[in-house]
Amino acid sequence: MQTLIVLMATYGLFLIVAGAAFAWLRAGWTDRTRMVVAGVVALVAVGVLIKAGSMLWTDPRPFVVDGRPPMIAHPADNGFPSDHSAMAAVVAGTVLWWRRRLGLALLVLAVLVAASRVAARVHHVPDVTAGLAFGLVAAAVGVIVSGLLVSRSWWPVRDRAAKRSVDGSADGSAAPQTSA
Repeated sequence: MQTLIVLMATYGLFLIVAGAAFAWLRAGWTDRTRMVVAGVVALVAVGVLIKAGSMLWTDPRPFVVDGRPPMIAHPADNGFPSDHSAMAAVVAGTVLWWRRRLGLALLVLAVLVAASRVAARVHHVPDVTAGLAFGLVAAAVGVIVSGLLVSRSWWPVRDRAAKRSVDGSADGSAAPQTSA
């Protein structure tokens, strides 16, 4: 069981990122663009939330407080909020907008990553709870901003995708019509 906790606490985030890459590869052109914009905005937002949260609240790591060694090597810095939980939630929350089932599965993995960070004695429950919340809020901000940006008529990607869907051509040029 300890091995599973260590693996999930250390590498679980990579599984979530792989799931997001899978969703991105299966998406259409406009959705791919929106996912990238949402992801970039969400990562910036979660970075701001993590930095602000760590400046407003200090929570020593469990192994610092109780003296028991953690299951994974970790510095004895501020544990609030959990960066791993926040990153896992921001990726899962962003995918959830476009692929519900995969996003829910990734969200379950994000909760497992958070729980494993607690079980590994590198975070307290409030640390990972805040991380999950920060990640989901940042994902929502990213999705909203990407919807506003990519749906605008001045955004060139939307115009190409709309032309492609209207006339069926890849470059937006309509096929010449011939009269019989």
